[in-house]
Amino acid sequence: MRNNRAMTVVPHRIAVLALDQVVGLDLGTPAQVFGTARTDDMQQLYTVDTCTSGGRPVRSTAGFQVVPDHGLELIEAADTVIVPGIHGGPPLADGTVDPTVATALRAAHERGARIMSICTGAFVLAAAGLLDGHRATTHWAYANLFRRLHPAVELDPDVLFIDDGVLTSAGVAAGLDLCLHVIRTDHGSEVANRSARRCVVPPWRDGGQAQYIERPVPRTPDNGTAATREWARQRLHQPVTLRDLAGHARMSVRTFTRHFRSETGLSPAQWLLQQRTEHARLLLETTDLTVDQVARHAGFGTTAALRQHFHHR
Repeated sequence: MRNNRAMTVVPHRIAVLALDQVVGLDLGTPAQVFGTARTDDMQQLYTVDTCTSGGRPVRSTAGFQVVPDHGLELIEAADTVIVPGIHGGPPLADGTVDPTVATALRAAHERGARIMSICTGAFVLAAAGLLDGHRATTHWAYANLFRRLHPAVELDPDVLFIDDGVLTSAGVAAGLDLCLHVIRTDHGSEVANRSARRCVVPPWRDGGQAQYIERPVPRTPDNGTAATREWARQRLHQPVTLRDLAGHARMSVRTFTRHFRSETGLSPAQWLLQQRTEHARLLLETTDLTVDQVARHAGFGTTAALRQHFHHR
C-alpha cells in the first residue's frame, strides 16, 4: 500500500567485506547496484560501505589496493554483509579463513543480519561455517574445489544465485543478479527494474550459469531457441506445452529440449514456470488485479496454484 505523503526512508546498511586478492568487479557491484535503488521521490534505500580486517589495505586482482574507511566493526551495525569473490588466499588454498573474520561473520548471522557472497566469496562463508547443510553456489570453474573443501555444503553450480537463508551467487556478473534479487525481495519488482535500467542490465536473466560453461562446439544462433522463448513470453496466459514450443522452433521435442537446456541451463518446464512466477509478481506489485485475475493472466489458472509456486520460490 502506498502512502501519498512523502516519508523519510532509513536506508538499509550494507557492509562489503573485502579480503586480500578481492575481485575488482565483485567489490564494486554492491555499491553500483544498491546505490541505484531509490524511492519514487529519489531517496536512497541502501547505504554501502567497505571494510577489511583491521581496516588495513588489501590487494585486488585488478592491480590496485583497496584502502577502506572501516574495520570489522562496520559489520556489527550492518543489516546486510556481502563478501565479494577472491582469487587466492587460505579460503581457496585450504578452506580456512582468518578467525577474526569468521567470528565477525558468525556474529552478524546470529543476530539476524543478511549474509551474502558473490562468486568465490562463498568459500569465505563456507570456511566460517555458515553454509553447512545449506544449498549454495559459486563460480562454476571452482565447483570441484569447493566440493572437496566443503563436502557439508549442498553445492549447485548450475544456477545464477541461491537464496537459502544465506545468499550466494555464481561467478562474477551473477553478483548483479543476486543484488537485483535482494532489491526485488526488499522493495518489489518495480524498484528492482528501475535499478536494472540505471545499471543497463536485464532485470532478470534466463537460466543459470550452466549456459556459460565452455563447450567444445559453439552453438549456432540460427538454430537456437531465443525466438521461441520470446514467443512463449507473449503467451504466458495460455497453456503452452513442450510440443508447442518444439513445434514453434521447428525441432523435435528431444532436439529442442537439448538446445533449450544448453542455452538457458533450465528445462523448458522450469523456464516457463520461472517466467510465469515473475510475471505474476510484477502484476501483483504494479496493478490492481485481484489474485484470481493475476493467476489467470500468468497462466497458473487458480489462486491455489499461484500461491503454491510462490511458496516454493
